Amino acid sequence: MTKSISLSEDVYTLLNSIRGKGESFSEVIRRLTGNKGRLMEIVDLYPELSEVSEYEESVKRLRMQIDEGLKA
Repeated sequence: MTKSISLSEDVYTLLNSIRGKGESFSEVIRRLTGNKGRLMEIVDLYPELSEVSEYEESVKRLRMQIDEGLKA
């Protein structure tokens, strides 16, 4: 069963830009909403974070700062 939905032009453009080769819009939405919390999903949304190790290091530093702030 399929349903029709309307999207604003900017949302359509965003979904289309992150859609993989041969991936349907339904699959894009399922991927984005069904895999919450996965680092690679975030990286897919933000190509500038393609260097995963740098991103992971930034997250670790931020977590340490937050932990230190909670201890104070």
